[in-house]
Order: sequence, then structure tokens, then C-alpha cells
Amino acid sequence: MKKSIKNIAAIFLAGLALASCTDEVQLGNAFLDKAPGGTANLDSIFTNPDYINQFLTGIYAQQYYGLCYNQNRQNSAQSYKGKLDGATDLYQVHFPQLAVWNDYYLGGLTAKGTPLISFSSDRIWETVHQACLIKENIDKCTTMDQRKKDYIVAQATALQAYAYTVLLPHYGGLPIVNKTITDTDDEIGPRKTFEETVNFIVDLCDEAKDHLYWAYNGNDSESNSLQTGRWTKAGVMALKAQVLWLAASPLFNDNQPYYDGSTEAEQNHLVWYGNYDAARWQRALQAFEDFWQENNNNGEYYHLLMPVVKGTDNLRDAYRVAYRRGYMMDDSPEVIHYTRVAETWGTQGTYSWLAWNGNGWYGNNGGNVWRLCHYPTVEYVEMFPWSDGSPFDRSTDMKYQETRDIEADGTTADVYTCLNGQYDKLFWKWTISTRSKKKEASRDPRLYENVLVAGTVKQLDFSSMEGKSTGTEIWENWVGGQDGNFDVKNQDGTISESLSTQCPTGFGVYKYVLSQKEFSRNYNMHWNVLTIPDMILMYAECLAETGNLTGAIEQVDKVRARVGMKSINSSYNKDLNLTSNKDNLIEEILRERACELGMTNARYIDMVRRKRTDWMTKQLHGMATYRMIKDPVTQKWVRRMAPWVGNDYNNGLDEPNRFEYEFFELFQGKRVLWDKDPNSLEVKKWLMSPFPQDEVNKGYGIVQNPGW
Repeated sequence: MKKSIKNIAAIFLAGLALASCTDEVQLGNAFLDKAPGGTANLDSIFTNPDYINQFLTGIYAQQYYGLCYNQNRQNSAQSYKGKLDGATDLYQVHFPQLAVWNDYYLGGLTAKGTPLISFSSDRIWETVHQACLIKENIDKCTTMDQRKKDYIVAQATALQAYAYTVLLPHYGGLPIVNKTITDTDDEIGPRKTFEETVNFIVDLCDEAKDHLYWAYNGNDSESNSLQTGRWTKAGVMALKAQVLWLAASPLFNDNQPYYDGSTEAEQNHLVWYGNYDAARWQRALQAFEDFWQENNNNGEYYHLLMPVVKGTDNLRDAYRVAYRRGYMMDDSPEVIHYTRVAETWGTQGTYSWLAWNGNGWYGNNGGNVWRLCHYPTVEYVEMFPWSDGSPFDRSTDMKYQETRDIEADGTTADVYTCLNGQYDKLFWKWTISTRSKKKEASRDPRLYENVLVAGTVKQLDFSSMEGKSTGTEIWENWVGGQDGNFDVKNQDGTISESLSTQCPTGFGVYKYVLSQKEFSRNYNMHWNVLTIPDMILMYAECLAETGNLTGAIEQVDKVRARVGMKSINSSYNKDLNLTSNKDNLIEEILRERACELGMTNARYIDMVRRKRTDWMTKQLHGMATYRMIKDPVTQKWVRRMAPWVGNDYNNGLDEPNRFEYEFFELFQGKRVLWDKDPNSLEVKKWLMSPFPQDEVNKGYGIVQNPGW
């Protein structure tokens, strides 16, 4: 398989330009069917095949894009929004101007505000409106054959289905619009039940699939790789499965509503089905199995990208390269559907997330580099197992020492160590003899691809599957290191994080960012909507929920094997009884999803659909790393809060090999929900987003979600 991005930027730029050919669509009574200049302009578009294709491309340009990058955007990609996963236990943002800080951390969001996924500002209804325009006007083109018309209509239908899917987990039941709304109509229609909305999306997917290519594999001139990024049969079948998986989840599929049962939205089944039915999990399972069967019929075109291991020399890097190329490269067989934008911001020279997070990142403490990053928490880091797959447990894997003297003036601190002999093993395992020295990754390879941890080599070649770390320059996010200047002490000697430094939680985000040295390819970063690892783990959950726990374990193991880890049901997990305890297995699947799908919104969706208000309310933590050297006089290990430069080496190694750690409570952006009762209404209302109060007030049938 070969996919190309050479033409995508130009295609989307054309789409962005053409998108201005239709009015900015507003909700309520202003949701009208017209184009600037009147009907003649609309007719001129739909009698010309080239214009129809350009119009369709303009709709593609409106798809949800999950990497916030441009301060002038008015939707979720706006730089000052922040990401959904920043509102979970995986990350903590450190920039008070972000919406995720003010609206979610400080609790400032109201029905008059704009949630991170907006009902009215994410171009959802523009997409729906314009997709309907295509379906209603395509027959005006007399020079286009029916097969081509069906193909274009199917793409428009897929775009319509995806637009609804973006809103579904955040709002529940939605107004169903399957025609253009003209100036003779009064309204777009009332909000429908959750079940009606789900079935509408599923019907759209079924309607579109048989007129789409399975993949843009180059089998003919129209399915060539230059079309990559358009919806496919694989895409809509995967989307259908994802929607049914979401709908079968406890937020919607339960005998009790998530709030208190007294609200109009709950009583009218706008935010849930109204009961629990195991058949909903079975329906989702069947949709996944239909996808896998069709993928098998097409030669398993979409599949996990497996590592190329040559002996043991590139072992630690091969797993990382396979994982990174799987989500990042546009020719990846893992990516079923993605979205992309192509525009610049200011003089940055690139459109993307990298314009804000990648300019000089890391090793440069200025500008916007650190401001918009969502820093990983200790809670996230500790989800990643050891490299063999055994779970990490701080209580047994790290040694705790209370009130150790850390300075000559008698200052003490509670510290942790994680030693293998005299060498640290928390992130790297050292094997040293008089003849050789060897450094191996001690944790799940996905950790190093999601989180910046001390000691990671700064350059990993992933231009091919035989990638290998090069050079000796490492990330120094220990206290005093070049990438971790966050040593702030309170009067009582405790650590607190600063807003003006890098890695304030002790860690940096790495996924979708990398370093300037590594990110040498095209900067037009795509956003993955549907991927094979996500499909595998959703499928595993469906199997578990329908009683096939052994089958679920087999699916999870596929994802783990790609990064060299043993089965999730190995002896180290025997106490979890995963072949008989469904709840424990679901918990492990959710953890695997966090490790595999960092920075993709997956954790936020999991948090709300599984009603995990305990994730919303727990205090989160950071970790300070201190480099240790042996004092030449006392022969005691002491802290060295300085970069690794010049002659500042110990044991003749190329890098530090001994550390100690202090854990601290995060307080910058302390969230109002931390330490609240997870079962309280003030917490549970956050499981769904508020509709804009202006839309509620228009009286066309938008019923507000519970608690807002």
C-alpha cells in the first residue's frame, strides 16, 4: 500500500477557498438554503463537474481536526482552546489563557459559553447543510455519469455522518437534518432521542458504504493515492462500529440515567436509551466483525504496522518506530480515516500544532513552545507497564525513604529511588561491566513515544522501519537539566510546579510533537479519526461485554505484541482473573487504550462514556527527578542540579544513570472537581456538555442537558 500527501495540501486549500461560496450557516431560523448572489450561483456550481468536486472538497476542509494550532480559528482547532484529554487524568495544562483551564479546571463553563466540542462553532451544521445541498442538486449535472454521482453523494453522506458523530458523545440526541432548510421553514426541528440519533448515523453509514472504495489503493485512476483523506467504505464501516460501541457504553446504555432522572432530557431519553440492553453490545460487536471480515476480503489492507527487529541492537528502537510510523506517517496501513488542514499562521511557515508546540521544542524555554503543551501527569506515566508487560506499581517497584537529608544545611525531603543495584531502572536499565555497558528501555515502548522522560535519546530515525536512535544527546528533564528547569520550593520545602518553565509536571508531551531533529518530514500533520489500534481495542471491549473474555484478551495482546510485551493474561496478572472477571478486564482495556491512544481524545471519551467521575475528581501529581553523583570526598550520593555538560560525568558513562525522585501534588490549575464526591450532581453534570443557551431560547426544540 502506498499513500501520498503531495496533492492533499493543494486540494484542501482549494476547498478552504471554495467554502466561502456558501453562506456562513447559523442555527435556528437562519439555517437557510442559499448562496451569495442567489440561486444562479448555486446552479452554476451543480451544473459543472469540476465545481461539484471543489464544493465537496470544501466540505472536507470543515471536518473536525483535533490538534489546536491557530489562534484565528473559531472552532476546536483554535489555539487557545486546549485538547479534550487536557481535562482528563492524563495531562495538566499550564497556560491560564486556555479554555480548558478556565472552563474545565476552574469550572467557568456555562450554557452561555463554548465547550471544547461546540454545538454551534465547529462547522457541524455547515457540513450537514452543504452535504444535503449536494444530495439534492447533484442531478442538475447532466455531464456526470450515475456512478460518479453516487460516489460523490456517498462521500457527502459520510461527511454528514461524521459531523453528527463528533457531537454525539458530548450532547446525546441531536436535531436530525437530512435536507436543506429553506427560508420557508421555521426551524431545523426539535432534538431527537439518543436512540433516533444513533440510528440516523448508522443509516447514513450504511447508505454510503456500497458506493465508496474500500481504500485508495491505486487499483484504478480514481482510487489512486492522491485521493487519500476522502471517506472510504472502510471508513464508514469503522465509523458505524465506533458509534454503536459508544452507544452501548454505560453513559447511554444503563438502567439508571447518569444524572438524577428528574430532568426533561433524561425523562424523554435524549441523553440515554432509557434502559440497559445487552443486545446493544452485541449489535456493536457485529459491526466490528463486519468490518474485520470486509478488511480480510480486501487482503487485510488495514493492519498493524509491525516492527522490523534485526537482532537485539535495534530492539528498543524498533518497537518505538513501528508505533510512531503507525500513527504519524500518511502511508501507514493503520490509518483508516484522517483529517488535515493546510494553512499557515502568521509567519510561522507551517499550519500546524507544530507552529505552537514544535518551534524549537524542546530545549528552548521561550515563545509559545511550552505554553500550549498538555503535560503528562504521574498518573499517566504509571499506567505504562514494565517492558515485559508486567504492571508498574510504585508501592513495590520503588523504594521510599522518609525525610532524607538532601542538603548540607539539614534540609530533608521524602524521596523515592528505583535502583537495580547502584543504577536507576525507572525508565532505563543499565548493564555495566568492565568490558561493556548497555542501556535498554525498562518500560513499555509506548511510554517514550507519548511522554518525554529523562534519558531518552533526542533523535530517533523513523524514515524507515529500521530506525535507530543516533547520537548521545539526551533529554535532560531532571531538576536543573536543560529541559527541566522547574525546581520551585515552597517555604515548607515542598515542590510546586511553575507556569513559566518546561516540563512543570516533570514530564513533557511527545506524541504529535517530537523534536525538531526528528520531525524532518512534511509538517502537514494529519489528525487520525479512525485507526486499527483503536478498532482492535474497541472490539476487545465489545467481546468482553458480550462474555467472550478470552477473545477480548487475544485482541488486546495484538496491540501489546506490536511493542514487544507479553500477554495481558500472563502470570504477573494472575490475581486479576482476567478470563473470568469482566470488570478487571475492562479496566485493563481502558488502561491499554490510554497507553496506546494518548493525545487522541480517547481518554476523554472513555471517561464520559464509562461514567468515570472518579477520574475527574482525583488529585493529580507531578514528579521531580534529581540527578545523583557520588561526592568524591564523602563517597555519598548527592544531588547535582545542573545540565550534563563538560566534565560533569560519573562512572565514565555517556549519560547519568542514577536518580532519586520526589512526588508532589499539582496545584497550578487546581481543578474545582478534585476531591469532590464523584457521585455528586455537581460532578456528574460534566459527563455531557451544555447546549448553547441561545439555541435553547429559540424554542425550536433544543432541550438543555442535565445540570446546565
